[in-house]
Amino acid sequence: MTDLRPSPIAGQWYPGDPAQLAKTVDAFLAAAPPVAIPGPLVGVVAPHAGHLYSGAVAAHAFKAVSGMEVDTVAILCPSHFHVDGPLLTTAHEAYATPLGNVPVNREAMQALREACPVPIAAIRRDREHALEIELPFLQRVLSAFTLIPVMIRDQTAPVIAALARGLAAAVTGRRALLVASSDLSHFYPQSVAALLDSYMLEQIERFDPAGVLEAEDEGKGFACGKGAIAAVLLAAKSLGATDARVVKHATSGDVTKDYDSVVGYGAAVIWK
Repeated sequence: MTDLRPSPIAGQWYPGDPAQLAKTVDAFLAAAPPVAIPGPLVGVVAPHAGHLYSGAVAAHAFKAVSGMEVDTVAILCPSHFHVDGPLLTTAHEAYATPLGNVPVNREAMQALREACPVPIAAIRRDREHALEIELPFLQRVLSAFTLIPVMIRDQTAPVIAALARGLAAAVTGRRALLVASSDLSHFYPQSVAALLDSYMLEQIERFDPAGVLEAEDEGKGFACGKGAIAAVLLAAKSLGATDARVVKHATSGDVTKDYDSVVGYGAAVIWK
């Protein structure tokens, strides 16, 4: 496999040395408590800041994934940089990380394209961190998997609904896991972030995709990947999921001890 999407963040957002990366991810996972889920796991919500800042929170979600028999992982995230279309994916055959290469599931991507009326543009050498940052965790908790990567530029309700329907169709019959990659509020004082994040996390626990999308419009809560969260909730519901639970919340201030301007991070699990 030679057509690899090169990592623009290895050695910056997480360790570039394979042994050090495995060690730090494993330490995050070891420190996270076991997650008791009363039914089969369908998806997770995880943050996407640098591992130093949000890795401990992300580990709470991926701890629940450990040992699952999964062959396909769909990661949905916001598009922070690219404006090539409403929905984006990679044109490469695989993502490269220091822990190895993660193949893109071309068959599943084609099924998604056929089932989703919104066009999905394939781009090369993207700079998006929000999708890649989750891969080392998945590489440590799963034996092997293929990837459905989707970066969302248009987070409006019609696009998200179309994406969710297509995603559910694309993974039906597969041993699949859905991952919504999103941070929460950005650059508020800790006390304000706590209120905003609490509201957004409440919408996730209520299994309310519309509530997730509307929270920002109403000024009650924020998530840069609100579309990713809503699409995963909608797709998960189509796949039989019935419940969601927040398993961890923290902020960058809990790491830096600067509470004047923080970014919120949340982890959640979705099951049926």
